[in-house]
Amino acid sequence: MLGLGLFDNVLKSCFHLRSEIDANSDAYLSDKLPSCAFCHVCVENGFSILWEDENYIAFKDHRPASKHHYLCLLDSVKSLQQSDDPLVRDMRALGDQLLDEKGVPPPMRRMGFHIPPFNSVDHLHLHVHGLPYTSFFQAARYPIVSGEGSNSKGYSWFVEVGQAIDILERGRSVNVMPS
Repeated sequence: MLGLGLFDNVLKSCFHLRSEIDANSDAYLSDKLPSCAFCHVCVENGFSILWEDENYIAFKDHRPASKHHYLCLLDSVKSLQQSDDPLVRDMRALGDQLLDEKGVPPPMRRMGFHIPPFNSVDHLHLHVHGLPYTSFFQAARYPIVSGEGSNSKGYSWFVEVGQAIDILERGRSVNVMPS
């Protein structure tokens, strides 16, 4: 199995629980459920949902770092392998669709993933940004560093979605070090 190294922690998904539990049931409110904020994405829990189907959900980030800041989540992926490249491509396509709807031109788009331990939520989610960033400090949280030679990305805690796809296609691991 081709994992993503340090990226594996963020790929543990419990999102599928959201669709398996009735929001009005006692189990939904139980302390027995995981404490992951993204496991219970719904309007009733304060999320501004933009897109939802059986595989993906997209919503507005509650602390936007850019003019348009959305998060795209996979339904129930536990870890990504080389064969899961289409899932990441689908997430990118969903991000592009959301930004198309807002009229954000391609040069003003940034999409990617934080790499553990530099993530705030241990649940796979793609950051979708329609620039500009709200501040220099917000932009600094999402550095895209190009790699040299055979490496797609350089030393960074953030991987651009295209870099992640390239790394997966080559059967390599996504981590903070160049890959």
